[in-house]
Amino acid sequence: MSVRIAPSIVSADFGDLEAAVRAVERGGADLLHVDVMDGRYVPPITIGPLIVETLRRLTALPLDVHLMVVQPERHVEAFVRAGATSIAFHPETTDHPHRLLAHIRSLGAQAGLALNPGTPPEACAWVAETVDFAMVMSVNPGYSGQAFMASVLPKIARVRALAAGRPIWIGIDGGISATTAAAAAAAGADTLVAATAIFGAPEGVEAAVRRLRAAAGA
Repeated sequence: MSVRIAPSIVSADFGDLEAAVRAVERGGADLLHVDVMDGRYVPPITIGPLIVETLRRLTALPLDVHLMVVQPERHVEAFVRAGATSIAFHPETTDHPHRLLAHIRSLGAQAGLALNPGTPPEACAWVAETVDFAMVMSVNPGYSGQAFMASVLPKIARVRALAAGRPIWIGIDGGISATTAAAAAAAGADTLVAATAIFGAPEGVEAAVRRLRAAAGA
């Protein structure tokens, strides 16, 4: 299985965002992951559409936006206009997940669900015909640098089964590093999101991307 590497830009140096983007490109990253937090669904406040717009000008890499916000339906159009190519939200944050997935797709972006460690994979079951991907959280959302929760790994295969043969992609986000990448890939994740393991790596960003890919066996 081919595994994609998705550096999470939230841990980059925002004083020189272009240098961070160029480094992950040289390292061979497949997409950029953008964590959007509103200070309500999760404690921190991070970034908005303007940063996505800047990233879109800087790179042709796909931009995967993870909305950790309440009422994500209020924000998806702005992020797609800014350049997001895929958007995931948490099913607990909206009254009508199915409608929102369909709306994201109608805007031309891929639509996904982000599943917290405590969210059962069955959250994907009744939207299986609408969801393009799932992001399995291997930490509780909100902060980078948390310890990887191996207990979520069986959820990946269950989500894949619930897709009933549809070609969805499944990412894993939280505590991903050269130490945990192999287990995540072996469990069936095809996209690995990493923040501090890439942007905080002592060997540098470019080398960290390559090391993560090698660790995943990709």
